[in-house]
Amino acid sequence: MLVFAIILVASGALVIGALWGLYGYMPDWIQGNLLALAGGALMSSVVLEMIQPAIGESGLWTTVAFTVLGAVVFTGIDYLIDEKMQNKGGAGLLAAITLDGIPENLALGVALIGGNALQVAALAGSILLSNLPEAAGGAKQMRDGGSSHKKILMLWIGATILLSLAAIIGKTLLKDVDDAVISAIDCFAAGAVIASLATEVFPSAFKDGNHWAGISTAIGLVLALGLNQLGG
Repeated sequence: MLVFAIILVASGALVIGALWGLYGYMPDWIQGNLLALAGGALMSSVVLEMIQPAIGESGLWTTVAFTVLGAVVFTGIDYLIDEKMQNKGGAGLLAAITLDGIPENLALGVALIGGNALQVAALAGSILLSNLPEAAGGAKQMRDGGSSHKKILMLWIGATILLSLAAIIGKTLLKDVDDAVISAIDCFAAGAVIASLATEVFPSAFKDGNHWAGISTAIGLVLALGLNQLGG
């Protein structure tokens, strides 16, 4: 039950964020700094809990190859989304968040197999924090574009279900897979997340949070580092 609770909280933040964007109010500077905080935490978690262990398990060159491959695949698909859906009133952002969230939640599911509680909490917490402001911004854009509240909520609920399934797949279908394969999947997911931070998260954080976003990023990174150290 705890596993499903963690998955539900991390992915369900999309629905909470969408409700926030539709009915609540969040100043741009708060949204930007929350996004920066989450980005810093996610960056630290990805390196310490996905890439670094993979080097010991699969070797440097395999780690490098799959990390770069993940970044290339994400960047290519994200480019197509931006080109084809840039004027769709938040639909492009929804697609980008979903694309970004699949490797994040797959990695979360894999972490739940063997990670300790604090390491899993660091990754799940950073995913939750990034989902909230991103979903709020996307839902707000959709609302401003004329979409009904019901349609917007249905789309974000669908994204939540998809990302939850990705985490469940990572937790259940991959638990008996060889550690070297798990490491390769982790690195691919890490590469995709790193690319998403560079192209989606940090640019948006700086745009809304201005130069304070740099400080928030550092705070998020240090918090995730502290959780990782406590987890041993």
